[in-house]
Amino acid sequence: MTRVGVPCESADGERRVALVPKVVATLCARGVEVVVESGAGGEALITDEAYRDAGASIGDPWETDVLVKVRPPTDEEIARLRSGAHLIGFLAPLSAPATIEKLRSAGVTAFAMESVPRISRAQSMDALSSQANVTGYKSVLLAAEKSTRFFPMLTTAAGTVKPATVLILGVGVAGLQALATAKRLGARTTGYDVRPEVADQVRSLGAQWLDLGIDAAGEGGYARELSEDERAEQQKRLTEAIGGFDVVITTALVPGRPAPRLVTAEAVQGMRAGSVIVDLAGEAGGNCELTEPGQTVVRDGVTIASPLNLPATMPEHASELYARNVAALLVLMLDEDGALAPDFGDEVLAKSCVTRTAD
Repeated sequence: MTRVGVPCESADGERRVALVPKVVATLCARGVEVVVESGAGGEALITDEAYRDAGASIGDPWETDVLVKVRPPTDEEIARLRSGAHLIGFLAPLSAPATIEKLRSAGVTAFAMESVPRISRAQSMDALSSQANVTGYKSVLLAAEKSTRFFPMLTTAAGTVKPATVLILGVGVAGLQALATAKRLGARTTGYDVRPEVADQVRSLGAQWLDLGIDAAGEGGYARELSEDERAEQQKRLTEAIGGFDVVITTALVPGRPAPRLVTAEAVQGMRAGSVIVDLAGEAGGNCELTEPGQTVVRDGVTIASPLNLPATMPEHASELYARNVAALLVLMLDEDGALAPDFGDEVLAKSCVTRTAD
């Protein structure tokens, strides 16, 4: 029988948990034993009793066959993992190579959720997308809170108030969810991406498409890095366009690289006082030149918010979505009897595995 452990998350501000009771019950039905550290679900409003009712036991998760986490383990946590153990979680293999090397040295076989390939059969394991949906949704609520203007058009006895105009820069999963959420709130929405093939997706959400004439479609659904000339031209055209919007939400990321700078200081100066920028790329340096990651600042009358780890601010649903992703990957490693038997000939397991005990 495979034993799966769920520890408390130790990262500051992290409120998610890697497995929720509904998913635990499903795993237990497959013959998996789940051990949850006491209090692991507390920040997501999940009690130890709820885990027990789902079939888990409350105890020490660090001696199990598979440890499932949300955030990368600390050095102290790596030291607690036994040699030969398996680890599943967000592991930041491109930005935290030292952690990966320590896991390898500890004899841990590790699977990074952000390395799951974006192919159709792995959609149920795509944790980047599930958490990006949360991020996109919450970013609009944050923008609405910071804004001095109504999002919807309001017709009152005192007159009519025009709807806010919202520009989303970067139309991946987070960007599309942001467009949809802003539209639901009544804003006039516009989307921009360097991949022109996503224009139809933007329009399908009732938004307009901002066409700057730059194509940077890359592999695997990501944008490629722009050349210096392309970047200069993009910034020039964006700077001219940004001043016409009340809210700008930026989501542009290139895996393993600093976030591209899309909103210059000049563009901020061109926005009306009271406008809002929500920069979702703060963990990679930010898309706005004036961003201070993790902080909310006011520059030239414009509020610039760069929240980090927005999914942790909605821990119940974020954990539920993430747990389904983790369980789908875990089940792929089990044989018919529920024993741990990962087939590294499988494309999903091969690409998501960042260390192996056989290495």
